[in-house]
Amino acid sequence: MTSTVTTINPYTEQPITEYQLLDKEAAQQAVDNADKRFQTWKLTSIGQRAEYALKLAQVLESHQQQLAQLMTDEMGKVRAQGLDEVQLCAEICRYTAQQASKVLADEERDVESGRAIISYQPIGVILGIQPWNFPLYQVIRYSIANLMAGNTTVLKHASNVFGMAEKIEAMFIEAGFPKYCYQSLLIDGDTATSLISYPKVQGVSFTGSDEVGKAVAGAAAKLAKKTVLELGSNDAYLILDDADIELAVKTCVKGRIVNNGQTCVAAKRFIVTEKNYAAFKSAISAAMSSLKMGDPNAEDTDIGPLARADLRDKIHQQVTESIEAGATVVCGCEIPEQTGFFYPPSILENVSPQMPAYDEELFGPVASLIRAKDDAQAMQIANDSRYGLGGGIFSANVGRAVELAKKHFDTGMVNINGYALAQPNLPFGGVKDSGYGREHGGFGLREFVNIKLIMIAASD
Repeated sequence: MTSTVTTINPYTEQPITEYQLLDKEAAQQAVDNADKRFQTWKLTSIGQRAEYALKLAQVLESHQQQLAQLMTDEMGKVRAQGLDEVQLCAEICRYTAQQASKVLADEERDVESGRAIISYQPIGVILGIQPWNFPLYQVIRYSIANLMAGNTTVLKHASNVFGMAEKIEAMFIEAGFPKYCYQSLLIDGDTATSLISYPKVQGVSFTGSDEVGKAVAGAAAKLAKKTVLELGSNDAYLILDDADIELAVKTCVKGRIVNNGQTCVAAKRFIVTEKNYAAFKSAISAAMSSLKMGDPNAEDTDIGPLARADLRDKIHQQVTESIEAGATVVCGCEIPEQTGFFYPPSILENVSPQMPAYDEELFGPVASLIRAKDDAQAMQIANDSRYGLGGGIFSANVGRAVELAKKHFDTGMVNINGYALAQPNLPFGGVKDSGYGREHGGFGLREFVNIKLIMIAASD
């Protein structure tokens, strides 16, 4: 087993930094430290915790340029999108700090023989296992909610963004959080798995693939430990008969290539009714083919490299298998001969069940174009998925689209006539194989708390 990890710049393919991994004993000691800190942190007032969270927002903004550059260097994010990610994280810190006192406030209820208090109390050390694709956001959204709730946190970050992992811990310290409230542990997957069963870990927040997420949830469930899972998806975007095609194309391209196509809640399957299919196909093919692929540091770059060589190879294998099963290429779908782990903006059509492009998550800039005879079949195809994170509907009849979203779309989130990533004041999460539990929007504050009931008998 290797004891070191070297991060690689996906644009230059050159090594960045070598990191020493912690062994299991050192990781357990970190959890012990977090548990010891919890004994005092849980008694810290919500108002004081909020001051630290608000300071962290300022610290994030003061390091915005450096953080965005780190994202570009370690995982290939287009620089402007990195700057946006930092700002989102700052706003999540502010919103969580402002909402915590209300969301976590005691509730009083009358009972027949007296009164009752319902109190939301922290439970201890929460282990976070987070991915590389939004290397700051994924960490902040889970950690700040738990810290505001009074828990302490330890993080296993993805090994290709260990520089970000170290930077995040340093920023928590700079913001004034007491030592061991938050820790980034440079550990491998086996060590992270061992921590799930460590007695002082009380819960696990996982973001990543559904296969690994289910294993994490299973290991935790055996010990009656709660988990929150935000897993993959192959989000469907429906272009109904009355859709604005120009708007749909513009939005779907953005939703497919954001973060170089490496977004769990990206637009991935485009389900278009027969009426609009030819026009949509022609326009989106032209739009995708015109995107500029190149240096993620350049202002005019639309799409940078994928984060690792194995990720590029995996998506090309999924594309190849889909073509072999009968899908046809509209554009792209070939690995370019150039330095960097690039994959071009691509579209497949004639996509059907049993193909990776239909059934699986394509984590890269590849769109699946699917024809439906009418609106009803479009919704049926959209729900023909084991995933259920997000999705979208394009229709001139917003009221009908809302009704479809509420009562018929089997996902945790739906965009209507637009595409948006996470918002600080809104819940984030999915259903089916996309996981369970919710992040931010105030909802994450109650995911890992003890809803404690205290009953007080009436005096004679």
